[in-house]
Amino acid sequence: MEIITLNGENLEREHICCAISDNNDCQVAAKKSWLARRFAEGLVFKKCDVRGKCFIEYMPAEKAWLPVEAPGYMHINCFWVSGQFKGQGHANLLLEECLKDSREKGKKGLCVLSSKKKMPFLSDPGYLKYKGFSPADAAPPFYELLYLPFGAEAPKPRFGASVKRPLIGETGFVLYYSHQCPFTAKYAPLLEETARAKAVPFKAIRFETAEEAQNAPAPFTAYSLFYNGEFLTNEILSEKKFEKIIAEKGLGGK
Repeated sequence: MEIITLNGENLEREHICCAISDNNDCQVAAKKSWLARRFAEGLVFKKCDVRGKCFIEYMPAEKAWLPVEAPGYMHINCFWVSGQFKGQGHANLLLEECLKDSREKGKKGLCVLSSKKKMPFLSDPGYLKYKGFSPADAAPPFYELLYLPFGAEAPKPRFGASVKRPLIGETGFVLYYSHQCPFTAKYAPLLEETARAKAVPFKAIRFETAEEAQNAPAPFTAYSLFYNGEFLTNEILSEKKFEKIIAEKGLGGK
């Protein structure tokens, strides 16, 4: 199996796996634009030479878009091998590539955002723990920061203080998101349109820099929805799912 590493030269012609292949689609364009600006910061995107979701994306933790303190570590942004490719060794191959590259760059280890049990859009804790990762820190309501140190002297990573109490001081729905995940380019505006149609208080805040994301009120900065100051979900919602939440809150009329 060939591994393709994206860079500034091949980014436009390569399929980025987690979104549809049409480069004119807003999701693809947003993600590729985000990637293009991150390569100079040390981001690496490796994919198997297949047509589908089979890739790993990682970057130095100091530049990662989440509230984590892990100096000298490499942070795995996204690690996705979809069902049709499972059981074929692709996940092991991609992780081995990341490990080899990170060691060669003199990193202290790997860290990755996960959860106490498998959750949508988060790396699978069962697989990672099977591969030697262990919990370094936790943040409510279900997040875990997993790590794999390369030596006994490597310090344990931890979440930033901003996520230890996931509360914000705003009422109504507030969505924090970034284009690190391509799906937000489509679904964040759809939520905004739905809220407007239902006359529901809604505010969308898109992170434009790593510094902004590193001070976020929730670890999953690609997408975190709050209501009346409390965290609701990191699942990227369709209009119907959002409408259901609105109804459950007794909002939006009939």
